[in-house]
Amino acid sequence: MFLKMAIDPLCLCVVTGCIPEWLKGTLVRIGPGMFTVGDTAYNHWFDGMALMHSFAFRGGDVMYRSRYLRGDTYTANMEANRIVVSEMGTMAYPDPSKNIFSKAITFLSHTIPDFTDNCGNNIIRYGEDYYATSETNYIRKIDPETLETQDKVDYQKYLAVNLVTSHPHYDKEGNSYNIGTKIAEKGKTKYTIFKVPPIAKDVPKGTPALKNLEVLCSVPCRSLLTPSYYHSFGMTDNYIIFIEQPLKLDILKMATAYMRHTNWASCLKYNPEDDTLIHLIDRKTQKPVETRYYTDAMVVYHHVNAFEEDGHIVFDIIAYDDNSLYDLFYLNSLRQEINESGSSKKSIPIPKYKRFVLPLQIDKASVGEDLVKLKYTTATAVKEKEKLLLCQPEILCEGLDLPRINYNFNGKKQKYVYLTCSEKPPVPTKKMVHWEEQGCWPSEPVFVANPNATEEDDGVVLATVISMDSQKSDFLLVLEAKTFTEIARASVNAQLHMDILFPEAVSLLSTQLPPNTHLAQSNSELGTTLHHNCLQLTAIPTSCPVYLFIVLCYVRCCTMVSEE
Repeated sequence: MFLKMAIDPLCLCVVTGCIPEWLKGTLVRIGPGMFTVGDTAYNHWFDGMALMHSFAFRGGDVMYRSRYLRGDTYTANMEANRIVVSEMGTMAYPDPSKNIFSKAITFLSHTIPDFTDNCGNNIIRYGEDYYATSETNYIRKIDPETLETQDKVDYQKYLAVNLVTSHPHYDKEGNSYNIGTKIAEKGKTKYTIFKVPPIAKDVPKGTPALKNLEVLCSVPCRSLLTPSYYHSFGMTDNYIIFIEQPLKLDILKMATAYMRHTNWASCLKYNPEDDTLIHLIDRKTQKPVETRYYTDAMVVYHHVNAFEEDGHIVFDIIAYDDNSLYDLFYLNSLRQEINESGSSKKSIPIPKYKRFVLPLQIDKASVGEDLVKLKYTTATAVKEKEKLLLCQPEILCEGLDLPRINYNFNGKKQKYVYLTCSEKPPVPTKKMVHWEEQGCWPSEPVFVANPNATEEDDGVVLATVISMDSQKSDFLLVLEAKTFTEIARASVNAQLHMDILFPEAVSLLSTQLPPNTHLAQSNSELGTTLHHNCLQLTAIPTSCPVYLFIVLCYVRCCTMVSEE
C-alpha cells in the first residue's frame, strides 16, 4: 500500500494532444515514497524515504523516470532491513537483539543528533548544481537528468548552521538566497541570511557554488534554546522579509526525546500568547531596518510573494491559527480517519491568505496613526511608539495553501497566484471555464513560462494526476495557462508517486481576485459541482489576479530544469 516502486530506466509516455515545441527541459519532483522497511514503519507521511520523479520534454515527447534518493539514510535502512535512522516524526530504536554496548552508542548519538540525509522536501539550486533538501544541515546533490544521487553536502562545512529552509530565493543574476539557524553558538542563537553567488566562468569545473557562500546578515533569536521554526521567507529587490513566529523548537526537549521515547516533532510547540515578529532586512546595507514590526500569533509555512510600492513593502503569506496541520499527516491518524467512502471525519485546519503591508517611513507619524497609505488594501500598520508598528493583515481568502507564482515576477507585483484548496473553496461569482475528470487526484500545479512570453500568464500549467481507476493510467496534465484548456496529457505506464494523501474531494480551480476585494463565501451562484475524487480545473478570462486551487498537502515541491 505504501511502497512505491521506482522506475530507473526512462519510460516513454503516451502523449495525447500536443506538447508545445518550446517546452523543453525536465520537470523534477520529490516526496516521500517508501514507508515500510522490513517489519518497521514510519509514523508520519513526511518521514517516508525520498523518491524522485522526472518528466523530460524532448521535441513533443515526454519521458518518465523515478529513483529513490540513495543517501546514507537509505543505505543504512536497506542494509539493516529496518528503519535505523530517525526522522522528524519517527524515532528509530536499536534492534532488540543488539548488545548493551550498541544500545549505549545509539543513545548517545540521539542525545546529540546527527540528522538524516533523507532530503524529501524540495529540489533546490546553488550555482549550476541541484540538490535534494529537507530542513537539516544536510543536502544531497543529484543529477536532474538521470536522478542519480551524488555527493552528500553538509552546510556546516561552509556556514555555522543547524537548520536551513528548503525554500531559497533566486535572482536574475543567478544568486541563491537562504536562511539558516545556528543554535547556542558562543551563548547566542541566531538566524543567518546568506547568499550563494553563481560560479564564475574561470572557476574549475566541478567547484561547488557553496564554496563562495556569503553571509549577508544575522538576526538574533529572542530565545536562546527555543528558536522559531520557519519554512520560507519573502524577498523583494531591496529587502528580505523574515517572520519569527511563536512556533518554536525546544532544544532541551530535542536532546532528551530519545530517552523519553518520543519523536523530535513533539518538541515543536506553538505559543499563542507570544507575538509574531516581522524582521525586515535591507539587502543593500545588509542590516535589519530600525523599525520593528509585529503582529498577532500565527503559524506560517509559505510565503506567496512580496513587492515594493510607494514606500511600502507588501507581502502575502498563508497562515494558520495553530500548528495542528502537521498532526493531520500521521499515518495512523490518516488510516483511522479515512472511511470507506474516502472522506475524513477529522477537522482540517483552515489556512488564511493574509496580506501584510510594512510602511518604510514612520518618523513623522503620530502614535496611534495607521501608516498604510495604499488604497487597495485594508491591511493596517499602527504606530505604537517610536520605531514600533503593530501590523494587522487583510485576509484575502481562506482554505488555500501551497502558493506558486510565475517566478519571473518574484519580488514584483504580480497578477497570478497558484494555490491549493483543502475543501470546497469559496470563489467569486464570475463566468468560469473548467476542466474536470472523475476519480483523479492531482499534484500541485507548476507554471512554466513561454520563453517568448509578453504577458505574465503566457505559458502552461503542469500537474501530475493519479487515477483512482486501476484500469486507467496516471498522467501528466498540460494546460494552457490563460484559459486552462487541456492541450496535452502524457500517460505513464507506471504508478506515479502520490505526493498527496487526502480524504476530501479534489479540485483545481482558477479564479479572479482583485487586490481590493474578498472572495465570495458561496459556490451556489456558479452552478458548479465538486465531485468526490474528481479533479476540476476552472479559469476566468479577465485581467484580474487568478488563483488556482488544488487539494491540500504539505510541501512536496518540484523544479523545472530548462534547456538552452
